[in-house]
Amino acid sequence: MKILVTGAMGLLGKEVAQLCKSQGDLVVATDIASEDNPLDITSLPAIRGFLASCGPDWLINCAAYTDVDGCEKNRDIAYELNARGPGNLARACEEYGSKLLHISTDYVFDGENPKPYEEDDAPNPVSVYGKSKRAGEISVQEGVENYIIVRTQWLFGPYGKNFVSTILGIAQQQDTISVVNDQWGSPTYARDLARAIRTLLECDARGIFHVRNRGKATWFDLAKRAIELVGLSTHVIPVGTKDFPRPARRPANGILSTRRFARETGRLMPAWQISLKSYIKEYLQEQRKRGQA
Repeated sequence: MKILVTGAMGLLGKEVAQLCKSQGDLVVATDIASEDNPLDITSLPAIRGFLASCGPDWLINCAAYTDVDGCEKNRDIAYELNARGPGNLARACEEYGSKLLHISTDYVFDGENPKPYEEDDAPNPVSVYGKSKRAGEISVQEGVENYIIVRTQWLFGPYGKNFVSTILGIAQQQDTISVVNDQWGSPTYARDLARAIRTLLECDARGIFHVRNRGKATWFDLAKRAIELVGLSTHVIPVGTKDFPRPARRPANGILSTRRFARETGRLMPAWQISLKSYIKEYLQEQRKRGQA
């Protein structure tokens, strides 16, 4: 397959580009910060230029403004990157006959549902980030006939800032840390998600899919387990959301149901605890290279 990846220098995009190359795909990896293939998804002429030159079967959009609290302060930027950008990609893909896979989030839901969210549950985002990502989904659905929207959550991995690396950095500097224990989700390894995305392409799937690692956790659970795996003695204290106020409201229960993904692909995602071990092993190797462990 010929695949164009946007946001290819990010946490997920780099994993997707590397995996697709390893599977024999012809991959054009673009990013706004790339020296070789810079692409700003807010520029429709630039997108058209790439599609005209490489003619991809699939465009995988991993570009986004993912700073949840930053979105509250920078609403215009959030909508430009998370809504209008995907709309440009969809429009260009429809014009040039390419299919579009777009990455979205559990934050399109309000987190009030006690059960895991299904793909056809009504979105009700409660933050600017969630609202802008939902607007991006609608732009994709309205702009291109052949699309996949992958909603995921709580991403961690070696190629970008994420909760796990951030909490480990803090834990190396402090004896005690407090972490929220009343927000539920499914920690998801970017490498596992990249494999799932490639599987959806192989199946020539269409529509919305929820994809995340198996199992659930709170941020406290994830932090405590990561710190234990690294071997730090930092004491982790569970606190409530009300004790840790943030600019953006978070879903209390953002767990996504992956039944449709399993039914369509015949595959199950790994448990987050197993994938966290894989990530921590790589994290420690990188720390040793830098002389920090």
